[in-house]
Amino acid sequence: MPRRPHALPATLAGVAAAVLVLAPSLAHAAEGGLSILPDVPRLVALLVLFLVLLPILNTLLFQPLLRALAERDARIAGSRARAADLAQQAATLLARHEDAIRQAREKAHAEQVQVVEQARSEHHAAVGTARGEAERQLADARAEVSRAADGVRGSLRAEAESVAREIAARLLGRSAA
Repeated sequence: MPRRPHALPATLAGVAAAVLVLAPSLAHAAEGGLSILPDVPRLVALLVLFLVLLPILNTLLFQPLLRALAERDARIAGSRARAADLAQQAATLLARHEDAIRQAREKAHAEQVQVVEQARSEHHAAVGTARGEAERQLADARAEVSRAADGVRGSLRAEAESVAREIAARLLGRSAA
């Protein structure tokens, strides 16, 4: 810490003001006539001792203490700056992470919609194929039933004619030609 050029005169002015304020004056207590006078030689010795110790204490105690406090303030400011940088990096990483999650969700949703649509179209195709196959089998079954019915009708006609001749022959008592 640089020394101010007016530090010594200001200190001397302060000491002079203290001496004027503390100049010997008579003070009397309300009772007992007690008088209080400052001890001038002791006061001067204390002031001289103070002025001698002030530069020594300044060099050995106050300047290192102030330097340590300034270094501490600088470290605190550096730590705060690093903390602000880390907070900014964390916010950037968090935003990037949230964006990646949002994109992954959108992609998963799009894939899910695509899979559902594909399954739906496959289902419709399978149902259409099954319906076509069922209709074909139904048509085949109807044709077969129709052929069987025609065959049965033909055989029933032949049998009906034979049964009818036999009934007519029994009723008439002779064979019908």
